[in-house]
Amino acid sequence: YVPVSVLDTELTPEAIAAFKCVVVTDIPQQQKLEISETAHQNNVYFISTETRGLFGYTFNDFGKDFVVVDPTGEEPLSGMVANIEQAEEGVVMCLDETRHGLEDGQFVTFSEVQGMTELNDCEPRKVKVIGPYTFSIGDTRGLSAYTRGGLFKQVKMPVVLNFKSFKSALEEPEYFYSDFSKFDRPAQLHVGFQALHAFAAANNGRMPRPGNDDDATEVIRLANQINDAWSQKTELDDKLLKQLAYQATGDLSPMVAVFGGLVAQEVLKACTGKFSPINNFMYFDALECLPIGFEPKEADLAPVGSRYDGQIAVFGREFQEKLSNYREFLVGSGAIGCEMLKNWAMMGIASGENGVIHVTDMDTIEKSNLNRQFLFRPADVGKLKSDTAAEAVAKMNPDIAGKIVTHQDRVGLETEVVYNDEFYESIDGVTNALDNVVARKYMDQRCVFYRKPLLESGTLGTKGNTQVVIPHLTESYSASQDPAEKQIPICTLKNFPHAIEHTIQWARDLFEGLFTQPAESVNAYLSTPDYIDKAFATVGDSVKIETLNKIRSFLVTDKPMAFADCVAWARKNFEELYNNAPQQLLFNFPADAVTSSGQPFWSPPKRVPTAVTFDPASDLHIDFIMAAANLHAFNYGLKGSRDRDQIKQLAAAVTVPKFVPKSGVKIQVNENEDPGAGV
Repeated sequence: YVPVSVLDTELTPEAIAAFKCVVVTDIPQQQKLEISETAHQNNVYFISTETRGLFGYTFNDFGKDFVVVDPTGEEPLSGMVANIEQAEEGVVMCLDETRHGLEDGQFVTFSEVQGMTELNDCEPRKVKVIGPYTFSIGDTRGLSAYTRGGLFKQVKMPVVLNFKSFKSALEEPEYFYSDFSKFDRPAQLHVGFQALHAFAAANNGRMPRPGNDDDATEVIRLANQINDAWSQKTELDDKLLKQLAYQATGDLSPMVAVFGGLVAQEVLKACTGKFSPINNFMYFDALECLPIGFEPKEADLAPVGSRYDGQIAVFGREFQEKLSNYREFLVGSGAIGCEMLKNWAMMGIASGENGVIHVTDMDTIEKSNLNRQFLFRPADVGKLKSDTAAEAVAKMNPDIAGKIVTHQDRVGLETEVVYNDEFYESIDGVTNALDNVVARKYMDQRCVFYRKPLLESGTLGTKGNTQVVIPHLTESYSASQDPAEKQIPICTLKNFPHAIEHTIQWARDLFEGLFTQPAESVNAYLSTPDYIDKAFATVGDSVKIETLNKIRSFLVTDKPMAFADCVAWARKNFEELYNNAPQQLLFNFPADAVTSSGQPFWSPPKRVPTAVTFDPASDLHIDFIMAAANLHAFNYGLKGSRDRDQIKQLAAAVTVPKFVPKSGVKIQVNENEDPGAGV
């Protein structure tokens, strides 16, 4: 876990200068300005953030000449080249089947280009996008004529950014827009937040009271006064500023979670230079959360002396009463589930007499969960997620102790006896925190059937999505689906792979064919008396012969008796896969082969293969032999070895017959071609 210490001394310039990054939150504006100036002068990264009810902002000052080494964090784009023009603005054409995905201003380099070989491993060239399959790379007139082939690969170039100090940015702000439907909001909120701090400075640090019209009027007056003196005067909306004043003492757990997560990412950007940081201000509001026509009286928003006063200040007492008696079903208590339960505990959901939270998760806690599922600790490894998460949030808010019912049942057809009509009629809504589409679709169907609102969300690395499904108002989760994944033709996988996806799928299929299917077939053959009759009832003779030959090979002809036999088996497979198969392919289709139309056979996307000669000194080659031999030994219950020197000696001693290409071997070239017909 991250070590945390408390700085209990005065925050002097020397103390600030000792840090690489400083984050300020809920402190007076004058103190923010003092800290920010000290940080700016000492090249300390400065971040300021603040939330007021449904409003919030964050500000970054990472100083001068801040280097972003990787603006996106995405894998570099790559693709195959179909043609490169010799021109003042040389246009690169990619294969029609794949969009290049590049953007103006990015950089690329090349490899395997024939003819215009000067581009191979060249200095990165700046891209200007022309179309989805074309882009230009500058002057190519002095280069040789392009012949064929080639790959482009994006080169991540460092980006240098300059930041304004907090003081300068208050007067001359720039905005990061998170919602273009609210294009006019950031400038207004920029003035509004300054007006709030001016109000607090004039009232001994007190913020405007919730729903108090006199305080709101004073904030609006101060905002207009600040705006009139501002060099970037903007048009102010009194209704927006009134809401900001009303919610100035509001403290909402979900808003704090959003800005806490956002600022944590900005700290990582500051310390690593990876991903593009927010330059200057980002303002955000979630006023859509307020009910339509919501006009509460001051008394409805006044504090009552409870831990939920920050929430009451925004939504009122009646809303808090509804939350406390809400009945929700949480499906999954992993990373998203932990975050949901924490927020709900802080909000007081189900803390009332009739409230309840049902949470189900059949998984137990693993050590790898601890870096993102923050309700769990090392001592919890091996425990059930649902039980442990419920206990953790009950400690955070004792009001919900005994209000969380935990389950360990997978949602699906087999558990409809548990999650039946009575169960769904007893709840008000469902929240998905799942990691697979099948379960998501099932829960979506149940929510549609029982007319229950559904909150759907998911994450993938730094990306995420969320969807709110409301009966009779929005489409359901299953109403829209991702397009089906394009299937890779067998001929491409076996003979003409040209993308990393192809080689990964080829490797998966190879693993199944070498280590899974033969063992499963043998086990079924040995344990099932009528295996032959059952397994071969609906298959052709060729499949029967192939399966029986595999069983015979596995049990008799190629059965290893010692680990050395497994190494020999692995060495022979290496030869067949990486030497013999490419040689046979080049025998059928030489590197200079042409099609019936006179075009080179090995034109993009086809790539000329290279036969690999086994080298005991190659770590990569020995890695293959060691992995394959140990897996093969495991299937037979033999003791394996990770002694690389021993494996090198055993592999080098294997006698491998010299390969002679065979005439008449048929190789499928096109997807629509009969595999047995050949070319």
